Amino acid sequence: MSSPSGLVIVDKPSGVTSHQVVGRLRRLLGTRKIGHAGTLDPMATGVLILGVNRATRLLGHLALHDKEYLATVRLGESSPTDDADGEVVFVADATGLTEADVDAALEPQRGDILQRPSAVSAIKVDGKRAYARVRSGEDVVLKERPVTVSRLEVLGVRPAGRCLDVDLAVECSSGTYVRSIARDLGDALGVGGHLTALRRTRIGGYGIDDAVTLGDEPPRLMGMADAARLSFPVVDLTEAEARDVGFGRSLQRVVPADPTGVIGPDGDLLALYRPSGNGSVPVAVLV
Repeated sequence: MSSPSGLVIVDKPSGVTSHQVVGRLRRLLGTRKIGHAGTLDPMATGVLILGVNRATRLLGHLALHDKEYLATVRLGESSPTDDADGEVVFVADATGLTEADVDAALEPQRGDILQRPSAVSAIKVDGKRAYARVRSGEDVVLKERPVTVSRLEVLGVRPAGRCLDVDLAVECSSGTYVRSIARDLGDALGVGGHLTALRRTRIGGYGIDDAVTLGDEPPRLMGMADAARLSFPVVDLTEAEARDVGFGRSLQRVVPADPTGVIGPDGDLLALYRPSGNGSVPVAVLV
């Protein structure tokens, strides 16, 4: 009997790394075949997607291009990491700023923009992580990258000593750094800014309502077919087609998208296929 495969959508707590969450799930489920998609910084909480056994091969194909966050930015201070995990220094009194001031300063960061990632990021520079270069004393300035910020809304502001805390709702494309939004907002207002809280509430079709808090018992897995339906179109196969998929053969039917999940007669996700000519060919066979 094969080991169960599927996804676990975890509500990651603050103060642990994504890799530590993987380690804990390995112990709970008794398997080392667990991986994750979409790393969260230790400070951040919220949606972290983990694949178990065969579902680890599905992770790289999931549609995880758009994400939602709730964030808190502190204006009046800055840090070299652009978040509260770095050495925070006071920059300027921000208590005179209004919500309207903040909203206006955010406008250049809305839509299709060029964003400079935080220097303390996992982006590689000449084969070495940017954060490792910063920690070794290098002055790293990363190139701007195109990202899309489809929603950047001020939910509220409140004083915090000589600083101003700003709560934001963010919807953005993969590759967007919310820490950079905090940094650039502080720069635009001339008072400095850094991220003090970040909660991811959605990646692609996987939301916080699907997430579980890891306890002492193994969590329930989201089946691979259900996981696929949240990411891309799926089609149901005949017995003969399912046999062809098991051998990695092409199919005589055109699937609707690249990729499309193909479901066997027993309801299992067998593979991902893409259109090719008058039929379709495998992208990844999962059985």
